[in-house]
Amino acid sequence: MLQPIHRKVSLVLIALAGFYLYLAFQLPSFMNTVIDADTIPKITGALLMILSVIYFFMPVQESEEEREKRTEAKHDWPLILGVLVMTFLYIFLLEILGFLLTSIAFIFLCTWVLGYKKLLRNAIVSISVPLSLYILFTQLLSIRLPTGILPF
Repeated sequence: MLQPIHRKVSLVLIALAGFYLYLAFQLPSFMNTVIDADTIPKITGALLMILSVIYFFMPVQESEEEREKRTEAKHDWPLILGVLVMTFLYIFLLEILGFLLTSIAFIFLCTWVLGYKKLLRNAIVSISVPLSLYILFTQLLSIRLPTGILPF
């Protein structure tokens, strides 16, 4: 029953979604809001759970070439661990350096490590996406993001 690899992956995702939903339901709710702070995490967790269950029941349609690609992916573990370390560094440095600086560095380094070598384009995207999100959240939605060492 668990022979295809996608079923094992889906079980891990189901467990992750269950834990995420448990944590999402621990978030406090506020009385006078239409969309509460816990709404998006609950929707995200429910979607992850639903998609993981669908993924579990997907039929096996793997060609020999796809199976070979899967065995080649075993060499990508250092890359995966590197991105995981960068993600934990992002979480750790978010309050210290602030949303803008941390996000710019994270997006730039992650895309560069994952193989995108056009530095100018990478820099433009790495700066414009976090800056746009920062303006959207702070100015339009009035949501405070960590400023860190920047004065704004």
